[in-house]
Amino acid sequence: MRPLPTLLTLSLAAAFGGFAATAIRDGLEAPAQAAPASAVAATPTVATLPAVVGGQPLPSLAPMLAKVTPAVVSVHTKQRVNVSPFGSDPMFRRMFPELTQERINESLGSGVIVDAKQGFVLTNHHVIEGADEVSVTLADGRTLKADFVGSDPDTDVALMRIPAQGLTALPLADSSALRVGDFVVAVGNPFGIGQTVTSGIVSAVGRSGLRGLGFQNFIQTDASINPGNSGGALVNLNGELVGINTASFNPRGSMAGNIGLGFAIPTSLARNIMGQLIANNGVVIRGTMGLESQDVDARLAQALGLPEARGAVVTQVFSGGAAAAAGVKVGDVILAANGERIDDRDALRNFEGLQSVGSRIALDVRRDGKPLTLTTTLREQPRSYVGTELDPRLTGASFADLPERLRQAGLSGVMVESVARGSRAEANGLRKDDVVIASNAGNFEDLPGFRASFTQRPAQLVLRILRGNRRADLLMQ
Repeated sequence: MRPLPTLLTLSLAAAFGGFAATAIRDGLEAPAQAAPASAVAATPTVATLPAVVGGQPLPSLAPMLAKVTPAVVSVHTKQRVNVSPFGSDPMFRRMFPELTQERINESLGSGVIVDAKQGFVLTNHHVIEGADEVSVTLADGRTLKADFVGSDPDTDVALMRIPAQGLTALPLADSSALRVGDFVVAVGNPFGIGQTVTSGIVSAVGRSGLRGLGFQNFIQTDASINPGNSGGALVNLNGELVGINTASFNPRGSMAGNIGLGFAIPTSLARNIMGQLIANNGVVIRGTMGLESQDVDARLAQALGLPEARGAVVTQVFSGGAAAAAGVKVGDVILAANGERIDDRDALRNFEGLQSVGSRIALDVRRDGKPLTLTTTLREQPRSYVGTELDPRLTGASFADLPERLRQAGLSGVMVESVARGSRAEANGLRKDDVVIASNAGNFEDLPGFRASFTQRPAQLVLRILRGNRRADLLMQ
C-alpha cells in the first residue's frame, strides 16, 4: 500500500489538477523548519495532468501535428514602393523625380507545402500581392527564397515554388466530404509570433455572400484565424489538408482579433486553381455562359408567375456564347445550376466563376411560368480587350473585368488594365486602374457586356469613370 501522502497527492491531482496536489505534497513532505523565502520563490509551480487516466492514455493532437507542422511555413514579403509628395500624379512625378523616395513595405503570412518533390507552396494571393521578394521560413528554421508561379485574385489562391530539399508536404483531402461539426485544426503564423495551432469545428460549408472576398465557396470554422494565419493550413484529424485559411470576420476589423468566424478556401477549389496556374503559365482561364442577368424582386416575381422572389432573370444573351447555343432566352429565370440553388444574380455569377472551361452546366429554368432544363458547356472567357477592337477612340487602352472583390463591394463595369503613353486614350484622359462604370455606347455590367455595347459605335463616345472615390465623364475624341 502506498504511503498516505502519496495517495493524497494522487487524489488531489485527479480532482483539482497538479497545482493543488503539488502544494499539499510539499506541505506534508517538507521538513519542520520552513525553507528560506528566496528558496520558495525560486521553485516554480507547474500544473500537470497524469499521462494515463483509468488505464487509458489522454487524447492528444500532438502525434498528428508532429506530421503536419513541418509542412506549414511562414511567408515573409518585401515590396519596394516609390513615395512622392505629389501622390500618384504622373506629370509632377516626372518633373520632380528627386523628391521621390523608395520605401520598403514588409508583411507576414503563412503557406502550405503541397508537393515536396516540386517544392510547391500554396498561400493566399493577398499574402504575396505586389511583393518584389518572397521568402519562406520552415518549421525547422530554414529560410528559403520563393519563386512566384502564379496567382488568382478572384479566389485568393497563389502558388510559389521553393527549393525541393528535405521538404514535408501535406496530403490533400476531399473537402467535399466535410460536414458541419467535423473537428479541424488551423496552423499558421498569427501576428508574426511564430507557428501556432488552434482547433475547432466546421461551422458551415459552401459559405458565400461575404462582401469584398471574390468568388466564394468557403469552409467556415470557429478555429481561431487571426491576421498572419492567411495562407496557412486547415487540416482534419487525419492530418490531411482540407482548406487554406484566408479570412476572419470581426465587426471591429481583422486586427481586433478572432471571434469564431474564420473562413478557408476548400482544397477542392485550391487544387483546381493550382492545376490551372501550373498548366497555364501562372494564370486561371475561366469559363463563361455568355449572359447577363438581374435579381428577381417581388414585382418581377409576380409578372413572371414565380411563387417567390428569387433567382436570376436573364437580361441579355451574347451571340456566339454558350448560353445562346443552349437555347437560353432573355426573360428566362435561372433557379438552379447543377442542382445548386441560385437565389440572385450574384449567386449565379459566383457559381459561374468557380467553374472551369469545358464544364457542363445543367440549368433549372422557369420560362413563361413553366419549368425547363437546359444544358450548356462553358466557353473560355476573354481576359481582356484591346481598345482598338472596340472603338478607335480607345486606341492605346486595354480593358479587363473587374476583380471580383470589387463586384462583391457593389461595383459593376470594367477596369482599365493599361494605357500606352502618348496614345489617343491617354490624350482623352483615361488612366490605368480607372473603372468604367457606364457609357453612352450601351448598358453593360462586365467585360463581355462592354464588348457587346460597341456593336454600333455612337457618334460621340462618353465614358463615365470612377477614379479612386471620384467620378468623372470623359469625352473620347
